[in-house]
Amino acid sequence: MARIAEDLLLLLLDNGAAQPGVEPSILQRLLAAAVLLDLAYDCRVRPALPGEPVPSDHLIALAGPPPLDPVVRPALTLLQEAPVTPAAAIGKLRKHTGDLVIDQLLRTGQLHQIALSQHRFRRNSYAWPLASRARVDTARSAMLSTLFDGNRPDPVTATVISLLHTISCLGSVLSLNDRGWQWVGDRASEIASATWVDDAKLAEVNLAVTTAAVRPALS
Repeated sequence: MARIAEDLLLLLLDNGAAQPGVEPSILQRLLAAAVLLDLAYDCRVRPALPGEPVPSDHLIALAGPPPLDPVVRPALTLLQEAPVTPAAAIGKLRKHTGDLVIDQLLRTGQLHQIALSQHRFRRNSYAWPLASRARVDTARSAMLSTLFDGNRPDPVTATVISLLHTISCLGSVLSLNDRGWQWVGDRASEIASATWVDDAKLAEVNLAVTTAAVRPALS
């Protein structure tokens, strides 16, 4: 399940317009990165290690069963063809990943789709109101608890915060005063440095290491 990408998009759609609160080009790259990190959390991708016959700045696919989630399949297929840099992977995945995440959320009944305009020669525009607030409220509560109460985040929440912080887009999901933003900026930086990781859990370690490799491709 592409939980990181899905939670990220649901949070970005949680506004009065029911449209992502970031520019389309940023959203494309953000969701492409999130899908790569969903694979990392499933231990299906990681950065190359020193001494391997692959440049250290490349991502490589790891063995495992075919993923059931259609959202992550194109990313895994890309990496199975050959190791690539995070920037190259994001560049190749960004065009279609957003549509895949939206389609999955529509298919599973978590979003509705409303056509706002229809055009013959260019992309139609839509709003995607939430079908239920349960999941996004849980995700938002976890984010606020992490940022303001100092609680240790779960891996998905930590990754969502890290990605939004990397591109300075936490303001797309939070509304704060100046003092609040100073606090959030410091706390988000701490989370992005992977202080939350349990070193005994391989999936968390792999996610954190891969996040560190992917984040520079977004900034």
